[in-house]
Amino acid sequence: MPPSSSRTSSPRADGTRADDTRAGRTGLAGLALSMLTASLGVSIANVALPTLAQALDVPFQAVQWVVLAYLLAVTVAIVGAGRLGDAFGRRRVLSAGLVLFALASAASALAPSFDLLIAGRALQGLGAAVLMALTLALVRETVAAERTGAAMGLLGTTSAIGTALGPSMGGLLIAAAGWRAVFIVLVPAALAALLLIRRGLPATPSPGPAAPAAPRPGLDLPGTLVLAVSLGAYALAMTRPHGLDTMAFILLAIAALGVTIFLGVERRARAPLIRPAALCEPLLAAALICNLLIATVIMTTLVVAPFYLSHTLGLDTARVGLVMSVGPVLSALTGLPLGRLVDRGDAGLMAIAGLAAMATGAALLAVLPGWFGLPGYLAGILVLTPGYQLFQAANNTQVMATVPADRRGVTSGMLGLARNLGLVTGAAVMGAVFAAAAGGNVTTAGADAVARGLRVTFATAALLMLAGIVIALVGRRMAGRMIAGQSAAVRSRRDRS
Repeated sequence: MPPSSSRTSSPRADGTRADDTRAGRTGLAGLALSMLTASLGVSIANVALPTLAQALDVPFQAVQWVVLAYLLAVTVAIVGAGRLGDAFGRRRVLSAGLVLFALASAASALAPSFDLLIAGRALQGLGAAVLMALTLALVRETVAAERTGAAMGLLGTTSAIGTALGPSMGGLLIAAAGWRAVFIVLVPAALAALLLIRRGLPATPSPGPAAPAAPRPGLDLPGTLVLAVSLGAYALAMTRPHGLDTMAFILLAIAALGVTIFLGVERRARAPLIRPAALCEPLLAAALICNLLIATVIMTTLVVAPFYLSHTLGLDTARVGLVMSVGPVLSALTGLPLGRLVDRGDAGLMAIAGLAAMATGAALLAVLPGWFGLPGYLAGILVLTPGYQLFQAANNTQVMATVPADRRGVTSGMLGLARNLGLVTGAAVMGAVFAAAAGGNVTTAGADAVARGLRVTFATAALLMLAGIVIALVGRRMAGRMIAGQSAAVRSRRDRS
């Protein structure tokens, strides 16, 4: 597509050019809509669960699989989806993911039985894994390097909008047209994203005669299958309806064995899905661990808030929903400005600042609600949420700027995987901390017991964020030493020659 304005694109070391024309803005809009569509895929279905249980005559424990099937599919497939993008072209694979998502959404809407609905949702999750993995990976090919932080902030904003918009949109659609509408509405969203992607993002360029093509990364099918089984076992263990029971521990043992086998397979693989050495790279390892920790803390707010707001503060369901929408709305408002802030500073330091803000927000949530009630709770959220958005924009910007172009897809998938594992871990582990601190049975606990659970759980979350700050600082220092050592080695070789 010829440029439609006089603005030029900015070259980068890897040979790609970030198009800052109308086509580039169209491509970025397509990436943002892809992220919004994937986020809506989970949030819009939550509100339909009671209606689905009644319409399809299934118990509540079973109907939860409408959400779990989607989340499990995303968790299992997101790293492999990133590798597919690296191997066959990220725009091509993202387009295929959008088509799969649209078809699976239509199949879910038309499903004549509960089992087929679950199958449709699992396929929808596979499509969403592609969307989540490759939107981040394609940012560096879509915008100029100096605007990467703003683009990452925009993706964070659209993800938050999807989370905030899903329940209200789903409620309106169910009231107007029934439960099938919450799935069919995702079809035009995915197709619109596909159109924007095809118009705005360039296809993978063909190398000229003077620049032979680099070999594409191969597909590691054994490693992919072992990792999928391991992640599936872990996610199933963390989402057991009765908590960490005997079956959960069996699944955790399977997951641990699977990870051990996976690492062995990857060491011998000709084209490993995840290079074991990459997990030892200080910046990437720190980024993945911190991504898991911040997702755990964000899930804590979703686990604890409904009980505290209803049991301790006595809010009705409508007001609980309104208060809980403050976080996603604030995320939507702050994502882009904070992303622009990342572009003006050191992304690594900005990520640490985001962790510090989250630690402060969690500490405030442990203390202020006991003194000031609802205003104290909101004060903690107003600090925690922008910290989350700042960390996400800075962390993603830093990581994607340091990995080679041929590994951006799989690295983006690893970031998404760390986030998903943090969400499922947060729901299980932090939920268990909350229940234990509240006396065991949260649903029947009194106002004081739930308030105590809130204090203990968010104090734990603050400690997790402090641990994240230490990990980020250590990773940054180790990376600096490695770079200094490599530079010294290069100078030494030059001196000898």
